Amino acid sequence: MTDNALYQLGMDLAEPGTAQTENFVAITDGEVFDYDPGEAKDHFVVKNGVECAGTHLIIDLIGASWLDDIKLIEKTLRQCVTVAGATLLHLHLHHFTPNAGVSGVAVLAESHISIHTWPERDYAALDVFMCGDAKPELCIDVLREAFAADKVVVGEHLRGQGA
Repeated sequence: MTDNALYQLGMDLAEPGTAQTENFVAITDGEVFDYDPGEAKDHFVVKNGVECAGTHLIIDLIGASWLDDIKLIEKTLRQCVTVAGATLLHLHLHHFTPNAGVSGVAVLAESHISIHTWPERDYAALDVFMCGDAKPELCIDVLREAFAADKVVVGEHLRGQGA
């Protein structure tokens, strides 16, 4: 049943998907270049003496402002990508209605940054996962400053330990 539903959406599980063979165009600091995932290394690193795929930060912004400003959110996510030394492949944000929350994701060569905001509660939830030499922890101050958060709560998980 699931296979049939996927087939109706143009996703035949018996055939490889086109996403497996695509090259991507990446934009970093205004420079456009082709990014071929086939050329990438596995990006595993050693952090705090542990070999891992990368660092996954769960970030809560509490008492934050401007969480319905989609232009500020886009600018801030792009700034996070830059300061972390990551490569932006795609950025998509959705504004639910004027003066309401924003959800979105920045797809990175190194993984992703996702955001969901509740302006009515002055709260935003972010997911920042980066592998390789990228430094996701540098996003924390960018987010705190951009949204004037009263409190920033950060959880960290090293992904892929033992893989």
